[in-house]
Order: sequence, then C-alpha cells, then structure tokens
Amino acid sequence: MTVPPSDPAPTPTLRSLVTDKFGVVALRSGQIIVVLILAVVIVFALVQLKLVVIPVLVALIIAAAASPIMRFLKNRGLSAILATWITLLAGIAVIGGLITLIVFAVRGQWDGLASSAKDGLDQLQDFITNGPIPVDGGQIESAKQGLIDFATSSQAGSGALAGASVVGELATGAALAVVILFFFLKDGPAIWAFFLRPFTGHRKARGERIGDTAVRVLGGYVRGTAIIAFVDAAGIGIGLAILGVPLALPLAVIVFITAFIPIVGATAAGILAALVALVANGPVVALIVIIIVIAVNQIEGNFLQPVVMAQSLKLHPLVILVALTAGTILGGITGAVLAVPIAAVGWAIVKTWNEKGQPASAR
Repeated sequence: MTVPPSDPAPTPTLRSLVTDKFGVVALRSGQIIVVLILAVVIVFALVQLKLVVIPVLVALIIAAAASPIMRFLKNRGLSAILATWITLLAGIAVIGGLITLIVFAVRGQWDGLASSAKDGLDQLQDFITNGPIPVDGGQIESAKQGLIDFATSSQAGSGALAGASVVGELATGAALAVVILFFFLKDGPAIWAFFLRPFTGHRKARGERIGDTAVRVLGGYVRGTAIIAFVDAAGIGIGLAILGVPLALPLAVIVFITAFIPIVGATAAGILAALVALVANGPVVALIVIIIVIAVNQIEGNFLQPVVMAQSLKLHPLVILVALTAGTILGGITGAVLAVPIAAVGWAIVKTWNEKGQPASAR
C-alpha cells in the first residue's frame, strides 16, 4: 500500500513572521528599546546643556507662580511691559532684602556661634577620649593633622578653583534666568502660541490645553509649597528665637528653602537647627528644637497640605522619592528642587492628554 506524500509546510512570509506572537513581541521590544535610547540621548543632551536648561526651568517655574500677579496688573490697565518690570523688580527687591537681612544677622552672631562651636568640639573631643569607648588622643591629633594637610595640599587648591568655577556658573545661570524670566513674564502666552503654529484642529487644542494645565499646576504647586514653607519657617524660626538659639533668622530661611525639597528638606533643616542649638545652647534646648520641628512637620502634613495643596497636585511618596533621586543625580541640589514640580506637571499633562472640552484654565 502506497502512502500519499504529505503537503509540504508552507513557506513563512515576512508578514506572517511579523504578525505572529513572537513577531509582535519582537516588534514591541524593539520599539521600547528605541524609545529608551531616545530618552537617554535627550537626558544626556539636557545634562550637557544644564547651564541653559536649569535657568529656563527656574524662569518657567517662577513665571508660572507669578502669573496671577501679572494677570492682576494687566486687569488694572497696565501694559505688559510695565507689569513685567513691576513684578520682576518687586521680586528682586524682596530677595535682595532677605539676603541683606540674613548677612547682617549672621555678621552679628557669627563670633558667638564660632566660640560656642569651639567649646562644643572641645567637649566632644573630651567625651570621645574619656567616654565609654575611649579613643587614643594621638588618633584625634592625627585626624586633625590629616585635615590640616589636606587643606594645605594641591587637592584643596584644585577644589577651591573648582569652587570658583561653580560660583561663576551660578552667577551666569542666575543672570540668564533673570533675562529669560523677563521674556516669560512679558510674552509667555505669545511664546507658547508660536510653538503651536504648526498644529491645527484637535492637535492645537491639545497643545493649548497642555499649556494651560502646565501653568495652572506648576504655579499652584509653587505657590502652595511657598505658603507651607513660610509657615514652617515662621514656626521653627519663632521657636528658635524664643529659645535663644543663635542665627535663628538664617536657620528659618534655610527651613523655607529646603521645604521645596519634599520629605528630605524638612528633615535636613531640622537636623541643622538641632545641631546649632546643641553646640550653642546645650542638649536640653536641642531636644526642644527637635520637638518643635516634629510638631511643625506634623501640622504641615495633617492640616496645611490638604488645605493649601489641591488634590491634583499631590503625588504618591514613592513617586516623590524616585523624582528626587533622579533629579539629584542629574542636577544636584537644583535638580532635587525642580524634580517634584516637573513630575507634578508631567502627571497632570498625562491626565489631561485626551481630555475633551474647555482648556484647563477655564474650568
């Protein structure tokens, strides 16, 4: 009995190779790889241009926060250029006045703090030498000599040169940020409209919606954080002043600034305030300072945050930590400050990407 030959297996075509399950997985994997490579290239380019990127981001954040002031002045009949100059000069005057006040406060209390710090270090050395785990005094002197040798070495000199370079970059970035801020305040809507010129229809409407959402969320985040930071700084600063801790005003300003770094900033400012109190006033006052810092942080988290910050501006703590880590790696302290508001804006844009109806600002 003869067995009929079986039909030969069909030759796979390019279409079948692409559309079968393995082909779909391969195509999706390739797309993901391309997107990741593009993201890495963009991030690398932004890091290399951080001297320009950071001033642009800082100016954008400040312009968004100051948008209600500009709108108020324009509604009172002022021209765009006059409203811009008033807003910009008022901001510079406030910041300059705070810096001058801090300098005079530090100058008046620095000698006393330095003397207290010397006494505190002597007490610490005595405790280490004669404490429960005695350390040879020669080891302490050796460590001191090592610090002195480093301070007088070429490495310290190169570090000082690097510090001077950083100061130059900061000055350049600050000047550039002020210039960019001026144009953002004066022509912000016109600048965004220029970028939307190539788009029409629903794409243009989406661009307008994204712009409105970004300004609303970014400005609301910065203003809300500034209010919370001011309350934190006032509460801790008043507590430090009542306790007689030196440099209470500069420490309050540090609390205000670090409050813009969620989670990490408040902890770092509290530790610094407690250390100053420990050196200058002793352990009892330092413990009271820690209690004040904890109480202020609890009031912030349980009362101020829900009232001042809208629900749309809230991010999960895990998202905040990831954003802070990424921002710190890419941009240092500046990156840590900018990371969370940028993440908040990005999440708000994702939520309104396909939203229909009126722009976000009209709702």
